[in-house]
Amino acid sequence: MSATNNKAAFLGFLGDSEFAEGQLVANGFEIHGFSARSPHKQTDNEDSALAMSYGENGVILAVADGAGGLPAGRKASNTLIETFIEMLPDAAQAAMPMRVAIISAIEESNRRIQEFSNGSATTLTVAGIEGDELRHYQIGDSVAYLVGQRGKLKTQTMQHSPVGFAVEAGLMDEKEAMTHEDRHYVSNFVGIAGMRIEVGSAIRISARDTILVASDGLADNLHIGEIIDIARAGPLGQCAEELGEASLARMTMPAANSPSKADDLTVLIARRCRT
Repeated sequence: MSATNNKAAFLGFLGDSEFAEGQLVANGFEIHGFSARSPHKQTDNEDSALAMSYGENGVILAVADGAGGLPAGRKASNTLIETFIEMLPDAAQAAMPMRVAIISAIEESNRRIQEFSNGSATTLTVAGIEGDELRHYQIGDSVAYLVGQRGKLKTQTMQHSPVGFAVEAGLMDEKEAMTHEDRHYVSNFVGIAGMRIEVGSAIRISARDTILVASDGLADNLHIGEIIDIARAGPLGQCAEELGEASLARMTMPAANSPSKADDLTVLIARRCRT
């Protein structure tokens, strides 16, 4: 885990450790993080993540998953998060709108990763919180959810893959998608010439809603109902730990009629602090 203070409050995981946990309070939000290397490999964790304050009422959560099977996946995800850390505090100080700042940082990350000229790439999911509103920024198949305290799924990102598009179009349900042979084919990355940033609509956050951003190591091992049940209520640090441990357990000890795919795993979970 890396943490720093440079004009903003930061919680960061850079993809080089076997396991890391951390917590942060930023602009009225409590945030907890959990990151672990795939239990079936000895190479580096290729996930990187960042939680940070932005200006006086903003919070940014970002999870990058270095593309498995491509060169230097860890370097790609690290570069993206390091670019965010470099650019976003200055953008906040200059009162740049969050949406403009995030898109600019993504585009600069894409340029820098392409300069490696070795096929490096990473997915990215960002949750940008401004006051009582949440907006998602999506490239690839990491995930973000907004969950109400009673378990209502208020919004979720669409995974950029043929299976993700089929689910969005109503041609396949979530259960079928979990086991589809093409589930892990991703069609959009940071680090490619054709990168596309999907910017979601602003969603209102209620007082006890939970915001969750994670690499696909979460969504590939827990059903959406399981994720919601763990994340929706209870101490936030406990929620992060339970999500991580349940996913890792599913990777190593598959259960009947449940998904299982060993992978690096990173989870950021946030909720407004109670006053």
